Amino acid sequence: MAVIEDLETIREILKNSKTIAVVGISPKKERASYYVSEWAIERGLHKIYFVNPVYAGQEILGIEVLPSLSDIPEPVDIVDVFRRPEALEEIVQEALKIGAKYIWLQPGTESEEVIEKYKDKIDFIKTACLGVVVKTI
Repeated sequence: MAVIEDLETIREILKNSKTIAVVGISPKKERASYYVSEWAIERGLHKIYFVNPVYAGQEILGIEVLPSLSDIPEPVDIVDVFRRPEALEEIVQEALKIGAKYIWLQPGTESEEVIEKYKDKIDFIKTACLGVVVKTI
């Protein structure tokens, strides 16, 4: 397990991943979670799940929002985090419970304390925006 910041390695992980759970999706088009998800959906390379208990049961970008990671009906490769750093530990704990392979920390979501605590249990991807990287594969 590691903290992954190398862009080529990140690109390979994204190419080889099948499912992405976007945690903290917002229906607001100006929010990064919305337009990054839109880019990922447009590329059509991944099965995308949305997680946000506030919007659970609603549809955003044609995808039903689930209340938690544990409600996703298949294995998750990447948990893409669009939440404040103080919410990260709970997300990581839930990601570990469902057997996710990677936590992708969107810029501004990082908590060095949480990364340090869990980096031996799960890989963290940081310093890259999934939306930018997905456009390059």
